[in-house]
Amino acid sequence: MTDSNTSSKPNAEESAVETARRQLERAAAHLEVNEGTVERLRYPKDVYRVTIPVERDDGTTEMFTGYRAHHDSVRGPFKGGLRYHPDVSEDECVGLAMWMTWKCAVMDLPFGGAKGGVVANPKELSESEKERLTRRFAEELRPVIGPMKDIPAPDMGTDPQTMAWFMDAYSMQEGQTEPGVVTGKPPVVGGSYGREGAPGRSVGIVTEEATDFYGWDLEETTVAVQGFGSVGANAARYLDDRGASIVAVSDVDGAIYDPDGFDTNDVEDHDETPGMVSSYDAPESLSNEALLELDVDVLIPAAVGNVLTAENARDVQADMIVEGANGPTTSTADRIFEERDIPVVPDIIANAGGVTVSYFEWLQDINRRSWSLERVNEELRAEMLRAWNAIQTEYENRDVTWRDAAYIVALSRISDAHDSRGLWP
Repeated sequence: MTDSNTSSKPNAEESAVETARRQLERAAAHLEVNEGTVERLRYPKDVYRVTIPVERDDGTTEMFTGYRAHHDSVRGPFKGGLRYHPDVSEDECVGLAMWMTWKCAVMDLPFGGAKGGVVANPKELSESEKERLTRRFAEELRPVIGPMKDIPAPDMGTDPQTMAWFMDAYSMQEGQTEPGVVTGKPPVVGGSYGREGAPGRSVGIVTEEATDFYGWDLEETTVAVQGFGSVGANAARYLDDRGASIVAVSDVDGAIYDPDGFDTNDVEDHDETPGMVSSYDAPESLSNEALLELDVDVLIPAAVGNVLTAENARDVQADMIVEGANGPTTSTADRIFEERDIPVVPDIIANAGGVTVSYFEWLQDINRRSWSLERVNEELRAEMLRAWNAIQTEYENRDVTWRDAAYIVALSRISDAHDSRGLWP
């Protein structure tokens, strides 16, 4: 799951649920998995729909719709982000919850998948209205969340402050402080150092490993990043620090291009200063769509889903794609890239740093003992390399795509857990 929200509205070629189910079926075809288990994984365990009354600053009351989808909890409590966005829907939450199940299994974390959100544009809410919305949403979800039930985290349109409000609202009703009910909080109230930058950092780590696998010299590798928000900016800066040339980045308003590469620390990301990316003094300006078709070694779509589709997949000139966003590549585009021998490293491994450091935060909250940033980054790197090695083994042994290899690792672990626990009558 990612935090970036800097892109135009995606091309809705297929829903998140359709994509997730197709990927499940592809992985199942490579494994001897109980058909009953596969059928169970095609559907969420439950989906909660709530109505949230919020008093606006002018004294009027507005009703908002919120969702929380639970997919599978065979390996542990549900885990997944909460987003505030006008396009939040039940189907989107179900599909993203399924991806969280795979992502947690790929990383071998003791969690299952969940996702939720509110149909709202956070840019149209004042700070106090957003706080009232969050606190009431926490109360509406209180029966189904908790440190051992379901642990939300930030996502599009939400941030550490949102999680602090959410945690406080839950704690006040419980009669005691429960920092473990959410992750992605500020460190001062139980959050983990390194959590905000973790999804982008893991994208950087995985890109580094993938280029090494193909024998590329990272210092001679050109990279384009669509979505210079918290995920894209951290990935770009990680790779820049290691010698890669970041030649193009974008925000919601457009892209900038410099064939000689940018100093990524000089370009303020969209979350730091909205609009500063597209207005940066660069040799060339491009559209977000044109960035996706640049002739670069690595393309990192780090904004929103469904930006690589049947319409543009044959025009992509990158030699490799590393998914920073959740679901940026549709199934049709995936098949085209496979035909064209363009490797696609999937989101469920690339941006899994977010949920991995969320797991670290959860452990810190349970044990009431914080970790240093150095320890977080060391542990994150170790977990990312362990997951990458497991996927690489399947990739080499089975002659499949990187996405199929990741899903094979995930599904085999989930299937084994279901077989061990059995089916409640």
